[in-house]
Amino acid sequence: MALKRQNTMMAAFSMASMTDVIFLLLIFFMVTSTFVFPTALEVNLPESSKQTALKPSTRVYIDKEGVIYATADQSEPVAMDEKSLLDFLRGQAAAAADGDNYIAVYADEEVTYGALVRVLDLGAQNNLKMVLATKPAPASARPAAQEQ
Repeated sequence: MALKRQNTMMAAFSMASMTDVIFLLLIFFMVTSTFVFPTALEVNLPESSKQTALKPSTRVYIDKEGVIYATADQSEPVAMDEKSLLDFLRGQAAAAADGDNYIAVYADEEVTYGALVRVLDLGAQNNLKMVLATKPAPASARPAAQEQ
């Protein structure tokens, strides 16, 4: 006795669910790609032949107009004057338990030397380790390696 199948297989494949999945993936990647640089400030960094691998937890920005911004971790930079920057840096120093807390200073190329020194001096007064952020120099501008 032969048993018959009650259900027949459809020969066509429905693409409706596939397009839904593709659109969901497209929306997901579009939304997450906007989070890549949420705190972008227009700062042209000076060039340097040496780079460091330090990952600072606190960042201080000085734009070409001399406005100072500061941020901790990956939060949005906040504009502040030198007194509130001093309070902010003291708070960061108190919150840092380990001695490897570095503060990166991102100063535009057009910032005056005096403004940069004032910010670096605020860190030195509070025994904070401050690092000046630069962009890598082109290979043609780097000094040649010494051969021995």
